[in-house]
Amino acid sequence: MTSATGIDHLVYASSSLQRGMDEIEQLFGVKPVRGGQHPQYGTHNAQLSLGAGTYLEIIARDPGLPLPEQGAFIDLPVGSDSRLVTWVYRVADIDESSKAVRSAGIELGPVQSGSRRKPDGNVISWQLTDPYAMPLDGAIPFLINWGQTVHPSEAAPSAGQLVELFIEHPDADRVRRVLSALGAKVEVAAGDQFAISARVETKTGFITIQ
Repeated sequence: MTSATGIDHLVYASSSLQRGMDEIEQLFGVKPVRGGQHPQYGTHNAQLSLGAGTYLEIIARDPGLPLPEQGAFIDLPVGSDSRLVTWVYRVADIDESSKAVRSAGIELGPVQSGSRRKPDGNVISWQLTDPYAMPLDGAIPFLINWGQTVHPSEAAPSAGQLVELFIEHPDADRVRRVLSALGAKVEVAAGDQFAISARVETKTGFITIQ
């Protein structure tokens, strides 16, 4: 059973969805499954499970969708390196958690409703804070609550088990304060620039993605 709180998913951005899927398949030896389109964000995605309640989202600009007024949520130029760009934290009460983060000095934006149509035609929905906010370069997650929707990790192929998420940031103390307000237990260290990496235990050993 998926817990009400915890690391929900990691966001791996690529200049094209197929490129990102190919890279992740080569890394883990497991083919990601396509998720669907996000018309409100101009993107589409694919997924791999990283254990119960957690998954890896491969995401890219969808050239088949109109460009949203505020631009695509993810729109990496052709030729740029794919990478983890942020992460998402699952909460039981998204309004109260948003207030806690605001009290710690970070604005996540308004709570929105999101949805996408799966390849099988079923629609899944959720509530989330504004993904465009990307506070502290993406070191601070946006928040999500799936309500009664079946969690994506339950349907995606398994790549392994997420065992560690590691964040570097020039303002590491501030990142720690905000994550503490959320109750998120993630290792944070000082670094010259923002970077995020994850350690996954697979059947063949440990793999790091960044």
